[in-house]
Amino acid sequence: MSMPPEEVEAPAADTVLFRASPWRTFGVLFTVLLVAYVAVSPVVALLLGAPMDPWWSTLAQAAVIAFLAAGGYALTARSAQRTWIRASSGGLELAAEGSDPVLLAWPDIDHVTWRRDGLRTLLDVTPVDLDRVHPVAGADEGWPVLHDEPDGSPAFTADLTQVWPGPRALRKELARHLPN
Repeated sequence: MSMPPEEVEAPAADTVLFRASPWRTFGVLFTVLLVAYVAVSPVVALLLGAPMDPWWSTLAQAAVIAFLAAGGYALTARSAQRTWIRASSGGLELAAEGSDPVLLAWPDIDHVTWRRDGLRTLLDVTPVDLDRVHPVAGADEGWPVLHDEPDGSPAFTADLTQVWPGPRALRKELARHLPN
């Protein structure tokens, strides 16, 4: 399990924290499932020639199913990610499930790349040199996930799917600090 950001001293006072939020995931998933069930139920009843349920019955069924499905997902290990990212004038801190946080000063970042992998939004941070990556705190669990870019350079990967504020806010924050 990675260290929570509260246990790591921020590199600067202007820090903006982005962290995984199982509650946000529950809320979004609950809402999507509720709306989908309410929208699809009358169509299914019409196609099957079944009698139409009263609107309040359909809404109650949708709420129960959405609550159980979203709640089940919120209790899984996938939703309990401990990913967090902090951006400040001091640099970019990155921690993912099962890793120690690392700090990259802005000049030490070669580039960042956003990509989609199915429904997931991923951020790849490519350092200029791995020797310029600074471990923030030492629990000896290792760095965040590394993968090789097409040009062979290593990049850290962070799953932003459940991060709050969302990926758009992080993109704006990175644009403020990165020159390109």
